[in-house]
Amino acid sequence: MKFGIHIPQIGRKAGPDAVSDAARQAEDLGFDSIWVNDHLAIPADATYPPSASFYEPLITLTWAAAATRRVALGTSVLVLPLRHPVHLAKEIATLDLLSGGRVILGAGVGWLEGEFSALGVPYDDRGARTDESIDILRACWSQDPVTHSSAVVAAALDGVRTLPQPGRAIPIWVGGNSRRALQRAVAKGDGWHGTRMKPDEVQPVVADLRRQTAADFRITLRLFWDALEDDTDEIKRALDGYSEVGINGLVLEPRQRGLDDWMRAVEAVWRLAEPWHTA
Repeated sequence: MKFGIHIPQIGRKAGPDAVSDAARQAEDLGFDSIWVNDHLAIPADATYPPSASFYEPLITLTWAAAATRRVALGTSVLVLPLRHPVHLAKEIATLDLLSGGRVILGAGVGWLEGEFSALGVPYDDRGARTDESIDILRACWSQDPVTHSSAVVAAALDGVRTLPQPGRAIPIWVGGNSRRALQRAVAKGDGWHGTRMKPDEVQPVVADLRRQTAADFRITLRLFWDALEDDTDEIKRALDGYSEVGINGLVLEPRQRGLDDWMRAVEAVWRLAEPWHTA
């Protein structure tokens, strides 16, 4: 399996030095990728996420990219319908070109209705907007000029140019554990990026995805593990389980709030995961 690590983008531990230091640490240890989350406007009465302080994900990854040379740069996950896809296509293509082709776009529909209201984006059609946004992203990255009919997203794409284009097909991993998210991953994605499922829970999902997709379709999970406090034997059993059911990769996120403890936890989780790591 390949392993990624969430970098300190959220809460009091986040900051310019924290992002660059954590990105370099992940690369030096041997992680394959670094990841960020996405929230733009969190209602004051929201009970989750626990912090309302989020560095913007793509700018954070750009900062991290400048501090590294090898690790892939992923979003876990970007709330696609909150952004205009033409603008987003330009941002992601630019980051991919500047980083030497390292972006993985983890994309989801979002779930926090108040966030949509704050940005003036309809909540009820977010699934359709996500589907269409993926199509528009791919069109902007591959067509010149771009011609694409739009039913949901306000976009007049009839012979426009959105250069420069990335020099490769940027992978899109669809996030979410729902039945509709899995269908979207099969129909629109290059991979599926689930969250917090145990090996026995994810096994039938993996089997179903493998029946419907090509061999290069990626199946990954994001997990919240604390190698400083959790039972390490239990983590090792879980790693065995994920490997056995055919998971391609895990994105791990420690739970520590302070930066020093976060960095120690990253080192500890890598020591546990390294025997399962494949190049």
